[in-house]
Amino acid sequence: MQKQRHKLKHWPTLNTVIMVEKTLRNINESVITVAELKRKLPRQVNHNTLMLILLYLEESNKILVTIRGITWIHNPNPNLKKAIAKGLEI
Repeated sequence: MQKQRHKLKHWPTLNTVIMVEKTLRNINESVITVAELKRKLPRQVNHNTLMLILLYLEESNKILVTIRGITWIHNPNPNLKKAIAKGLEI
């Protein structure tokens, strides 16, 4: 994703970021396109604002953006974090 921070005149609100994050976390598909995400959101979000939110979620390792689309990858499971930290194979 292209970094457009300095060009934006409108920044997303926390409520909008949470709405997009919750929608991505709860989708049934493993990969979703930006167009599909826009349709699934409870309310409309400006395209540039949505791109900024997706950039933030990608940089915080919650999503992965590929050519095929967007995938939710964040897993807050403490057991998984412990296993990764200890280097255990599952």
